[in-house]
Amino acid sequence: MNNSVSNTGRLLWAGLRALLVLTLVTGVIYPLAVTGVAQALFHDKANGSEVRADGKVVGSSLIGQQGYSLDYFQSRLANGLGENSVNTRYKLILSGATNRSGDNPELIKWVKEAKAKVVKDNSTAGYTVKPSEVPADAVTSSGSGLDPDISPAYADLQVHRVAERNGLSVAQVEKLVRDHTEGRTLGFIGEPRVNVLELNIALKALAAKS
Repeated sequence: MNNSVSNTGRLLWAGLRALLVLTLVTGVIYPLAVTGVAQALFHDKANGSEVRADGKVVGSSLIGQQGYSLDYFQSRLANGLGENSVNTRYKLILSGATNRSGDNPELIKWVKEAKAKVVKDNSTAGYTVKPSEVPADAVTSSGSGLDPDISPAYADLQVHRVAERNGLSVAQVEKLVRDHTEGRTLGFIGEPRVNVLELNIALKALAAKS
């Protein structure tokens, strides 16, 4: 009987020691090591790819923002899970795709309305946008509804409006777009893109100088 109790005690103590060691290794040492490596080698990404302007964090380069005035470049739509009007800036209650098929009447209606708005908003006194010039990303949301980037084609389409509203030349704004256009990752992954938040920060700075 005493031998059995002794063996049980030894097993329990061995199990407790294993628990303590594994807790220390996997719950303390490993997380601290991973965090340390991430902060040392990937500081920007480890902290959420923050974008700063005027000395403060104004967003993340990974999350699109809505609600820009027409003085600035517009992001993609945020129509995830329907109208999703709550998905503006960082008040993120939900995100996702529209979950409509390509021939869904509601989706077709959204796209037509969005295209008409893009044409109207971006046509100026000396420049008229043709419906055929409106790229797909200007009238559709991404799978998450939070895409931070737009295509160079959509950015170029907005140049005349942005230049007119900010008292800048078209050439100045075109250069701004070119300077903020990123190529394919590793030269072959994805598509060329323009981060809207970073572009608008640069636009604001350029307009302030002018």
